[in-house]
Amino acid sequence: MLKNKTLLITGGTGSFGHAVMRRFLESEVKEIRIFSRDEKKQDDMRKQYKSDKLKFYIGDIRDIGSVKNAMYNVDYIFHAAALKQVPSCEFFPLEAVKTNILGTDNVLNAAIECEVKKVICLSTDKAAYPINAMGISKAMMEKVFVAKSKTVPFERTVICGTRYGNVMASRGSVIPLFIEQIKSGQALTVTNPNMTRFLMSLEEAVELVVFAFEHAQAGDIMVQKSPASTIGDLAQAIKDLFQIDNDIKIIGTRHGEKQYETLLTKEEKVVAVDMGDFYRIPADQRDLNYDKYFIEGDQKLSTVEEYNSHNTRRLSIEEIKEKLLMLDYVQAELRGWRK
Repeated sequence: MLKNKTLLITGGTGSFGHAVMRRFLESEVKEIRIFSRDEKKQDDMRKQYKSDKLKFYIGDIRDIGSVKNAMYNVDYIFHAAALKQVPSCEFFPLEAVKTNILGTDNVLNAAIECEVKKVICLSTDKAAYPINAMGISKAMMEKVFVAKSKTVPFERTVICGTRYGNVMASRGSVIPLFIEQIKSGQALTVTNPNMTRFLMSLEEAVELVVFAFEHAQAGDIMVQKSPASTIGDLAQAIKDLFQIDNDIKIIGTRHGEKQYETLLTKEEKVVAVDMGDFYRIPADQRDLNYDKYFIEGDQKLSTVEEYNSHNTRRLSIEEIKEKLLMLDYVQAELRGWRK
């Protein structure tokens, strides 16, 4: 599908953008465009990869002019640009709106105008039953791209998305925090040891996007089935790998945090298509005929259970350690620790 095609990655200097770029750089893709606001990270990527296939565009998805400038003759888009940190979105919710909702609308409008073949928007488990500003803005982003997918002929531009759980060792996540605390001899700060989170590697997150790229239809949200662990078990697994006995300090649940995360709501589980390792949530194709909303119900809703990090497969501490050792970041930190 990518032979002689041009691919655009918004937020391309982030950890996910990096991973998608690496996944496709050695393919027969003609060009990969990295779109982001960060000129320093773009320059670092330029020097690191030294590839003629890579083209760099400075811009902000809040500015549709800069988005269009990067989108001419693009075939496919992976839309990863977003404000992702829960605390910063809590303090500055309108900034989350401007980037995650209005910025996504800019990307989609520009893609439709430039006749891009397919746009894949990246969402998060925090968008399901959201309780914080980041999750709410991502939930609205999903509503925006699903609604937009209905207004454009799918032969022209297919708009779809993915929703995934915590990416292990991504920027701002808890694994790098624990490792830094170990290196500095501090106690590992755990909000609630019984809190659960989905665990997936960056490579697994990329495979979800690739699966959506190959299989998703207009308006679909694709979800990858993922195992989970408690935060307490994750902290203990990291302690075991580094062979240290730092204390674990329980600091309590922070503002905007859930006890567990949901990848499929009960309402979505009713209509989801089980595709083996993935779920496909098709778009609701009802129009504004309100009778369908008030007259037609679904008895399955009273029996179906949502898919969340409490009822998915729970990893043991040994399994968590195996998963952690698959991460290059953890391997590098362990090598440095043992010197």
